[in-house]
Amino acid sequence: MLKKDALRRLLQPKTVAVFGGDSAAAVVRQCQAIDYAGDIWAVSPTRSELAGIPCVANIDELPGIPDASFVAAPPQASLQIIAELAERGAPGAVCFASGFAESGAAGEALQAKLGAAAGDMAIIGPNCHGYLNYLDGVALWPDEHGGRRSERGVALITQSGNIALNLTMQQRSVDFAYVISVGNSSTLQLYDYIDMLLDDERVSAIAIHMEGIRDIPGFSAAAVRALRKGVPIVVLKTGRSSLGAEITLSHTGSLAGSDRLYSALFKRLGIARCDSVPQFLETMKFLSLVGALPGNTLGSMSCSGGEASLVADCADRLGIDMPPMTTDSVVSLQELLGPRVKVSNPLDYHLYIWGDYAQLNRCFEQFLGNGYGCTLLVLDYPPHAGADQRNWITTERALIDAVAATGQRAVVVASLPETLPADVRERLAEAGIAPMQGIEDCLFAVRAAIEVGQRQAAAQSVQAVLAVPSTTGDLQSLDEVSSKAALAEFGVTVPAGRMCGAGETASVASELGFPVVLKAVSDQLAHKSEAGAVATGLADAAAVQAATDRMAGRFDTFLVESMIGPTVAELIVGVSRDASFGLSLLLGRGGTEVELLDDTVSLLLPVSREDIADAIATLKVGQLLDGWRGGPAADKAAVIDAVAAIAGYAMANQERLQELDVNPLLVTPEAAIAVDAFIRVMLTAGEK
Repeated sequence: MLKKDALRRLLQPKTVAVFGGDSAAAVVRQCQAIDYAGDIWAVSPTRSELAGIPCVANIDELPGIPDASFVAAPPQASLQIIAELAERGAPGAVCFASGFAESGAAGEALQAKLGAAAGDMAIIGPNCHGYLNYLDGVALWPDEHGGRRSERGVALITQSGNIALNLTMQQRSVDFAYVISVGNSSTLQLYDYIDMLLDDERVSAIAIHMEGIRDIPGFSAAAVRALRKGVPIVVLKTGRSSLGAEITLSHTGSLAGSDRLYSALFKRLGIARCDSVPQFLETMKFLSLVGALPGNTLGSMSCSGGEASLVADCADRLGIDMPPMTTDSVVSLQELLGPRVKVSNPLDYHLYIWGDYAQLNRCFEQFLGNGYGCTLLVLDYPPHAGADQRNWITTERALIDAVAATGQRAVVVASLPETLPADVRERLAEAGIAPMQGIEDCLFAVRAAIEVGQRQAAAQSVQAVLAVPSTTGDLQSLDEVSSKAALAEFGVTVPAGRMCGAGETASVASELGFPVVLKAVSDQLAHKSEAGAVATGLADAAAVQAATDRMAGRFDTFLVESMIGPTVAELIVGVSRDASFGLSLLLGRGGTEVELLDDTVSLLLPVSREDIADAIATLKVGQLLDGWRGGPAADKAAVIDAVAAIAGYAMANQERLQELDVNPLLVTPEAAIAVDAFIRVMLTAGEK
């Protein structure tokens, strides 16, 4: 049986078997409470019944093969039960017990035995809470939860059982389709869950809390499928520290930490990354109810100038565009609202029309007619019991009808999470209006929806991340001359120059023409400036000889090159290897202060010219390339050519390349030239 089919039967079972004691009995009660319509069977060698379900003593006495089993037994007993289920062709089970890989070497060995015993079964866990299927009414979940049955909603996957439990108890009006606590993921990876969930049309979005991803290429392939299908993925990743990569010699290696690579992965795949639980909830709610947005434009309406300013300031911080209204809208709204109201986006419509449905509806329809990607209506309700909400209800009804009339996207957002009561959220959600709680978290969700929309629009060109080729063996560093020669074969432009001995530097410089650069050549020199192994701007033979004399006591081979300039900017282009992500490319402002300035961005390979251009646009140094404050502009096409050529070298040598630095890549108005390069490779058996 295919894993996807096995997982589908496990998550959408017609029959359920529970094994164990109190935890198994709790699962029975939770299934009954959620109105599970299938058969429930109980297995216990010591009990006659579990939560009212008669027990059989062993698997052989079951009336059939269960679609789903909840195994709540000690580790060794769980292993035996799952082995017996596998022998009988059961599709899947939840392994509740802890004491496996999370507990050390002995647990890791036991988990390996569990995987072997399970065979083709889909196993959720071990060391997990199980799952909740709110669509079909299944609760293989031995605890309380705060969710409810739904017809459509977010599928939540989390590596923490307690976080899963906490999120079911949210008061944010997020409808969950599934909540799955995956635990140690003994037989299933994140991509297995994504692949299965994408086949369920009732899933509006997928939300993942993760500590890490075991199989990056597999995950990225599933995420590309989600992108092309138009199902948004939202991630809350914990653990931002480095995974502890090998000691590196290059600037690139010191800058490209694992968390940067996760961010690069999520951006590439159109995955919305959140930094907090409130952001996570508001973003999954927005993407589930509103969906991805078609453009980076936002409108906002409120009856308070203070709220309008809050929205404008937050949108500006997040890079969300709030363009002005059309002239026709301004004229119409000015006539409607009167001369005391300044008509603009964001719009403070004041209290002159408060409580007047007809006027509010006209105002909202006219504003929505501007066609913003999404429009906010800021509205805080009195939350106390017995409050008179009539004017607020009039306002929300005016918006709901205006949205229906115009077909535009709009949400209601309260400036405080607690000032959007549950009954209001229920009404709005039923009307198709997302009830957003908190302006900042709402606008974070808006930006996420914009970015997801941009990637969905380019989904056909998004590529999955490559599988990581294994690399073992001794490392060899190439000197600058060899590194440049290797890159030049792939189209990277390098300066005119010659390698020579100490006695030839002055004559070689004279042949090249002044000014020149003098460098020591050694495969041990990753950072020449710190070692005093480079001299620039040498204007005559005497200066070259003096610089040679300063270095000659330590080095005997030199490179003399033509001086490049004037320059628009110095860039760094590097490639480094990560055990999980494989090769990644780093691009940004270069020079000797590259780590200090850290104006860089990471990209995962393979990379397209469009990816490179988009990355440059995110960098501060990108403004220099455009011609900062009247300065000369760079040949951007040449920059993209150079970066693409370096990426091409990396792809061609992916099985042996360990790290690479081109720093700086000097950018002039006419060219992009690699004036320094460093490459470290893994030696093959024949090269040792």
